[in-house]
Amino acid sequence: MWMLPYLQKMNSKDMKARGCKLSAEEIYSMNNSSLKDAIVIFGGGCTGEIVSPDGLLFTNHHCGYGSIQSLSSVEHDYLKNGFWAMSRAEELPAPGLKVRFIRRIVDVTPDVLGAVPDIAGGGEREELVAGQVKAVSERLAGENPGMDVEIKSFFGGNQYFAFVIEVFRDVRLVGAPPTSIGKFGGDTDNWAWPRHTGDFSMFRIYADKDNRPAAYSPDNVPYRSKKHFKISTEGIQEGDFTMIYGFPGNTQEYILSDAVDYIVHRSDPMKIRIRTERLDRINAAQEKDPAMRIMYAAINAGISNAWKKWQGEALGLTRLNTVASKQEYEQAFQAWAQDKPEYRDVLKELKAEYA
Repeated sequence: MWMLPYLQKMNSKDMKARGCKLSAEEIYSMNNSSLKDAIVIFGGGCTGEIVSPDGLLFTNHHCGYGSIQSLSSVEHDYLKNGFWAMSRAEELPAPGLKVRFIRRIVDVTPDVLGAVPDIAGGGEREELVAGQVKAVSERLAGENPGMDVEIKSFFGGNQYFAFVIEVFRDVRLVGAPPTSIGKFGGDTDNWAWPRHTGDFSMFRIYADKDNRPAAYSPDNVPYRSKKHFKISTEGIQEGDFTMIYGFPGNTQEYILSDAVDYIVHRSDPMKIRIRTERLDRINAAQEKDPAMRIMYAAINAGISNAWKKWQGEALGLTRLNTVASKQEYEQAFQAWAQDKPEYRDVLKELKAEYA
């Protein structure tokens, strides 16, 4: 995971050695237009990319699925049959859908943790940090009128970044493949590789006449993008530089063996069982009624996505014997920490907290 503000300092040299022809400033610039202005958080947390100067964007089919479903009916089943707007006038407003541009990322760790004493712990530390986060958010919101500000913790609360966000709420469906393409392979292929699904959908962002975010209005016009990606029809060649730029989930690389054991033997099996029961009921209802099939399509897809993920997670952790690997790592850490007073009790205290 590469943090964008640190590309120049930490990653640019290595990226160039691997064939990247863009400068760090072209990828992420706090003050100038850069690739960051062609990437959006789509809906609740998906990644989307702008591909035209008029606000056209691509995202995954499963990311647009909820909006496609909400616009569908038995008479106009865009989920089953797909949808293509043949003109701007045919693009369909998607109620409740929003896209967010990250306009700036600021390391606010000194502002958040600077006033928190090292000896503060537990609830006291959480309270002090929350107070600082609120104060810094309010200050940045005042400095960036019309923008949202979100402060997120990274690396187990050791670092804090503020995200200055511009939110657009008039987003319209432009195109989507039929289910036979967009969900080809269903959950058998989900979370698996290789994948053969045509997993894409297309939307357009609209803005007011001044190119600012605005609620839906027939008077709104396509958003004039500061930056957009050009689509190559040449494909990629062996050895070409590639990278992914977007919004991944989080990682839990350093959780305890106790936590992994809980996930494998208690948490994942329970989650899988609950969702199996839910899916059995929903599937039965959907098979009986076309309207019900459409109404519960997005809910079904969301449950199925997690259901398959946790099955794969439990399978992988078991197959790789991850609990034992974690325990070996912890034993090595404890041996290393034995003559270091500041680390000697870390593992014991973490295990007590987890218990």
